[in-house]
Amino acid sequence: MADQAKAAEPAAEQAGKPAEGEKQQRSVRVVLMALMITMMLAMLDNMIVGTAMPTIVGELGGLEHLSWVVTAYTLATAASTPIWGKVGDMYGRKGAFMTSIVIFLIGSALSGMAQDMGQLIGFRAIQGLGAGGLMVGVMAIIGDLIPPRERGKYQGMMAGVMAFAMILGPLVGGSITDHWGWRWSFYINLPLGVVALLAVSAVLHLPKKRVQAKIDYLGAGLLALGISSIVLVTTWGGTEYAWGSARIMELIGIGVAALVGFVYWQTKAAAPVMPLHIFRSRNFTLMSTIGFITGFVMFGAVLFLPLYQQAVQGASATNSGLLLLPMLGAMLVVSMVAGRVTTNSGRYKVFPLVGSVLMIIGLFLLSRMDTDTTRFTSGLYMAVLGAGMGCLMQITMLVAQNSVEMKDMGVASSSTTLFRTLGSSFGVAIMGALFNHRVQDVMAERAGALGSKLTEQSAQLDAASLAKLPAAARDAYQHAVSAGTHSAFLLGSVVAVLALIAAVFVKEVPLKGAGAPKPGEDEATDEAPQVHLAEPV
Repeated sequence: MADQAKAAEPAAEQAGKPAEGEKQQRSVRVVLMALMITMMLAMLDNMIVGTAMPTIVGELGGLEHLSWVVTAYTLATAASTPIWGKVGDMYGRKGAFMTSIVIFLIGSALSGMAQDMGQLIGFRAIQGLGAGGLMVGVMAIIGDLIPPRERGKYQGMMAGVMAFAMILGPLVGGSITDHWGWRWSFYINLPLGVVALLAVSAVLHLPKKRVQAKIDYLGAGLLALGISSIVLVTTWGGTEYAWGSARIMELIGIGVAALVGFVYWQTKAAAPVMPLHIFRSRNFTLMSTIGFITGFVMFGAVLFLPLYQQAVQGASATNSGLLLLPMLGAMLVVSMVAGRVTTNSGRYKVFPLVGSVLMIIGLFLLSRMDTDTTRFTSGLYMAVLGAGMGCLMQITMLVAQNSVEMKDMGVASSSTTLFRTLGSSFGVAIMGALFNHRVQDVMAERAGALGSKLTEQSAQLDAASLAKLPAAARDAYQHAVSAGTHSAFLLGSVVAVLALIAAVFVKEVPLKGAGAPKPGEDEATDEAPQVHLAEPV
């Protein structure tokens, strides 16, 4: 009888394993749902608030400080992004992530209660500090939970959330502002954030960390100062101040000095906020470069495509998110497919190569648009660009994470996110400067003194101003916008060639699965840890 009982034990253990594995999968799904809600918060916020800005200014006043509502949020997000990644690596991912959610929600609640523009700007900065940890936390937790071989599928889903948020944001923002008031543009974050916070708290139990070294405050301060100076240069240059003005030169000098000091200090610090050894990995450096260029191209396209369609093709500004549907839809579908293929095959080099080629082609096609281009044709061109970005969006994060050790997962995630953010700032600034210069030149050529006067303050006219123009001036402006988008997208296609060159030199290190690597397989990173997930409530 005793022997029979012993023989039955392994069978009982085997019978219990599927049930335990099923609980684990359920828990992972609950965590992933919370992560997607959190990512949606980070992506939707600026787009919803952007739609509500005219109403906000009408109630609070302070039109001259309007740009700071967005700039304060962007600065705080960019400056805090690498710090959140390092804090997660040092003290535990879950605590850092939940803290960032709480700060974001506090900033959202305070922004909704703001009584003047000064308060709103300050509260938006608090909100941005929390937002800096949201995206990093999502990507780093996926890196902790999911083995590299499986990450492609889930990060493809995250790219889909980003595309969905870009389409939905302006529509949701307009609807909330019209029916509930602009304050609900901020309050809407609270119930969603609380749901994500409770789900993460109840289900996610990552291994706790505690290191003896202290946070590298000097390095963090130098990096924040350098990033803030760069963002301000790209935000103010050519708009608030001339590119050659003393203020812009001062910011450039401060930024360069801070970043040089930061790099030097990282070689001396005991626990550097961005350890330079991660850049010794060729794949990590190349993926950071590709991420920078993807951000450069993507946000330039998001800025200029609706402008072209409204000014030249006569589309309505109300549904501005829908104008980008061909590009964002293609990006969504291709990112999902790329994630699936990467998960099934473990191979990924083809996607940076194909994505870069499609991005170059799509941008070149968009640069050929003129006043006679139909919406169907421009939609096809946008779909080509979207397919290219879909190949690149999450593969860059996946390969970057696969190129470092588990202890540097947060730093790798935050660095990749930071480079993409900086790329978007440079893209909007440089492409915007080229666009504005070209529009003003063409307006002066076609409409003379009237054209110069119309675009003296801004090369972007709203729908109301455009409708009031004489027919000749309106025709001149349409040709000017067409010429401006041609120059901006042509520059984008040239910059995208750098992404293709970087993709050629990527070394394909096979992604590991859930089990042990096969003999002879290149071990680029530690295996994903065995993570304990509590049974979902």
